[in-house]
Amino acid sequence: METVTQSPLLRIAIFYDGSYISSVSNFYKYGHSRRARLNIYGLHNFIKHKVAEKEVDPAYAQIVEAHYFRGKFSTDAAIRAKKLEADRRFEEVLTRAGVIQHYFPMDERGPRPEERGIDVWLSLEAYDLAVHKRFDVLTLVACDGDYVPLVRKLNAIGTRVMLLAWDFKYSWSDEDNVPHNVETRTAQSLIQECSYPIMMMEEIDSRAKRHDAVIDNLFLA
Repeated sequence: METVTQSPLLRIAIFYDGSYISSVSNFYKYGHSRRARLNIYGLHNFIKHKVAEKEVDPAYAQIVEAHYFRGKFSTDAAIRAKKLEADRRFEEVLTRAGVIQHYFPMDERGPRPEERGIDVWLSLEAYDLAVHKRFDVLTLVACDGDYVPLVRKLNAIGTRVMLLAWDFKYSWSDEDNVPHNVETRTAQSLIQECSYPIMMMEEIDSRAKRHDAVIDNLFLA
């Protein structure tokens, strides 16, 4: 009987909560001393390095899929908010980085547009793909405790979950001088369920990693 040799390749998938990673990027642009936005390519490289630290030689840690989920404004709403060009440019960045984009229409009926159902959609897609494609590690870029059931399901099928988590608070003003107060804190229940919770503030601001190329490349020059 022929012996089947298991591949040493470790398959990584990334799932982004789009609103969350946008808020994180805004923090580094407006509320942090770096004054720079996140670099998707640098973030993917960081994830490969962190998974390799935990499990394998870096050459065998490969990102095989990346998915981005976010509510999307109508064209008219985006034009009124002066966000159409910025949104289009970021979509191009995601496309060039090989990130598959999933958008759901924003609920624009009230005085403030609302994003609905993104966490459910992300969870369903992540679990379905993990079952059928047998990812070794699924990296979740999110902060909401609503993702705890997803992580538990992934644990049950043997897919390890790496969480990229940020806690921050800052204030900033937009182009029209409208002030914004932003605070984000990752659910402790989510941190505890993940195999590899990475507290990104500690990684990025660590004195031991000052001038570390992997950390510096998380940001656009």
